[in-house]
Amino acid sequence: MILIVVKFPIRPDRLDEWARLSTEYAVAVRAEPGNVFFEFSCSVDDPDTFVCIEGFRDAAAGAEHMRQPHLATFMNTMPRIVSARPQIIYVDSPDVDGFGPMGEIAPE
Repeated sequence: MILIVVKFPIRPDRLDEWARLSTEYAVAVRAEPGNVFFEFSCSVDDPDTFVCIEGFRDAAAGAEHMRQPHLATFMNTMPRIVSARPQIIYVDSPDVDGFGPMGEIAPE
């Protein structure tokens, strides 16, 4: 599985544009056949920073994602929306296929 985590610092005056773009992008990525999960969340430390966590089945699915027109639209629009260069973590782990149950917490 390919696991990608990205922190996007967003210009406060572009938050409405970000909300529209990120929603459209998330819907499109989730529809890709090789996508395992895709989520945006707001940072608890900075309300203008959003964290993306995405998973793709394998390297081939990740490569196919890179060819999608919605990715090009997202990447071409982001320079006018971000306040700084986004930070990324990229992990290719053949032993993982998605989320699993957390052992330390269970509902009462």
